[in-house]
This record gives sequence, C-alpha cells and structure tokens, in this order.
Amino acid sequence: MAGQEWPGGPAQVRARLEETGYLVDEGLAIACFLALRLHRPVFCEGDAGTGKTALASALAEMLGAPLIRLQCHEGIDASQALYDWDFPRQLLRLRAAEAAGVSDPALLEGELYDRRFLLARPLLRALETSPCVLLVDEVDRADDEFEAFLLELLSEFSVTIPELGTVRAEVPPVVVLTSNRTREVHDALKRRCLYHWFGHPDFDRELAVVRRRLPEVSRRLAAQVTALVQTLRAEDLVKPPGVAETIDWARALDVLGAGEVDPALAVATLGSVLKYREDAERARGLDFGAVLEGLEV
Repeated sequence: MAGQEWPGGPAQVRARLEETGYLVDEGLAIACFLALRLHRPVFCEGDAGTGKTALASALAEMLGAPLIRLQCHEGIDASQALYDWDFPRQLLRLRAAEAAGVSDPALLEGELYDRRFLLARPLLRALETSPCVLLVDEVDRADDEFEAFLLELLSEFSVTIPELGTVRAEVPPVVVLTSNRTREVHDALKRRCLYHWFGHPDFDRELAVVRRRLPEVSRRLAAQVTALVQTLRAEDLVKPPGVAETIDWARALDVLGAGEVDPALAVATLGSVLKYREDAERARGLDFGAVLEGLEV
C-alpha cells in the first residue's frame, strides 16, 4: 500500500483498526496516524498482555502489509538483527571453486560476498520490504549498544553493507517498538518515537475487547470473566493479568462448556489467568461469589 493511500486521519485509523478487531482509544489512534504520516516509530510501553504486540499485527492487517518481527533478548547484536553471511555455503562455494581451478583471490572474494550468500535478518528484511510493519518486541531486554544501533537505523531507514553497498527503504516501514519496562529505555530512542502508555482498560472497554475477540462467548460469561479479572488486578499480585489473560480465561471457560462462571469453576480454572503460585493462592482467598452476585449483566 502506497503512502498516499494510508488512512486520511486519526478517526479513519481508529475505524480501520477496529475493523480488524483491535479497539483503540483516541490517543493511540492519533499516535498511529502520525506514525504513518511522519514515518516515526510508535513506542508502546506497559505491562505484558495489554495489547502492545497485537497493535503491530492489527496495523499490518489494516495496511495489507507483511508483519516482520524482531524479538529482542539479552545479548542480541547487529548480526542477529540485521544480516549475517552464510559461512557454510560460502565454504562450499570456495571448495567448489578450488576444485574447478579458480585461484584469482579478487574473483573468489567477489563470488563469496555475493547477495545470494547474505542472510537477511528482520531489520534488513524490513528495509527491503516496502511497505511493511516492523515489530521490535521487548526492546527493554536488549542492551545499550543495541539501542544505539537501533536508533541510528530508525533515523535513516538505511544500512551500509561494506561488501554490497547501501540498502535504503523505498518506503520506510511502519515501526512498533514494545517495552514491558523491565528496565528504562534511553531517552534518545524514546525521543525518536511517538510514545503511548498501555494501561489496563476499564471494565467497559475490556468487555468490549473480549466480545470483539470472542464473539462466540456469551455476553454474560464475558462480563463475569472481565469483572473477576478487574478484581484480581486490584490485589497485590506478582503478575497482574492483562487483557490477553482475560481473553484466555473466557476462551477456556467457553471450551469447557460454561455458560456462566461460579466461584468453584473460577478457582478451578485460575491457571488460565494467573501464572504464579503466590498469585493463585491469594486469589483462592477472594470472595468470587460476592463479585459475581454484584455484577449486573
């Protein structure tokens, strides 16, 4: 999709994202619109399970563009994210050339560092795929050096490969960076981006998300699960559940054939929403019956 065909305003972005099943508020719709028009990344920060990664998938579906994902981790470096040379294939080519009697060093070097031996990692693929959506997931897990490298690449949307020359994106990718805030990302990278904080939604918005993602689930079941998750988040948990866990819980209960939730079933299925033993033990002490009785559906 060419840049001039991208949505004409924040309201259109919001409507088209919601057509994909992804609900956004006005602030996020504006951030996405500006990202498209200004070619600036969207920096999405917040707890896990609040919809940050899903935004990139929704943007890709909205634009009809491929989604290219770079999963960050401790120790990730440029060769893992950008490109590397296929050394086993180069070695095979070198042996074949020697067997054929080719001994010219310049000729051999030219053949070995040909584009066909280049392994394009996610960042290089994103520069070569126009247009596309590039998801740089959990950038907070990478180190300072990788942040600096990423900042330079996102500023120019180009990279120089010494043996081949400069690769520049014809259309800059739509970039979504996510952070679960396991550490603070440097201000220099944040300044390059449009920032949006992903908090936990209120009851009405979370229920709307569950209903949109799981239309086969009854409204009563969806509302009960949402109310229970909102109650759990009010507790001092090691890992409060995100919207993704709300959806998982509602889906699990629906698969079990439950038309509604009772306290015993809620406790029995806590493994769908809570992932720490301490949190499950705390949840078992809550009065789920009172929450369900006080819910108006």
